[in-house]
Amino acid sequence: MNIIVLTPDKEIFRGEINSVKVPGTLGEFQVLKNHAPIVSSLEEGKIAIVTAGGEHRYYDEETGSIKDGNEAGKVITFNVSGGFVEVLKNEISLLVTGVKSGNGK
Repeated sequence: MNIIVLTPDKEIFRGEINSVKVPGTLGEFQVLKNHAPIVSSLEEGKIAIVTAGGEHRYYDEETGSIKDGNEAGKVITFNVSGGFVEVLKNEISLLVTGVKSGNGK
């Protein structure tokens, strides 16, 4: 699956993933490969991305720069202020209003 995470001013994450958990308005849910198409609003909460083998780019809040990675199974978390998620044919788009990085592990 491919995902892109955007705020109004920057790209936070782009790349291949195995799964993502998001704080939906009606409760947290996880998106896995071949998930049914969905559009949902997001509440304030944590997004947890599990990377797949393959290239991914992510924003490192500590350094303020974009970093590249290719490690499979890495969990990258962000705390978001809300937004929207769209899932269609293993392509995931997260549009969030604000973000703070989590543990990055």
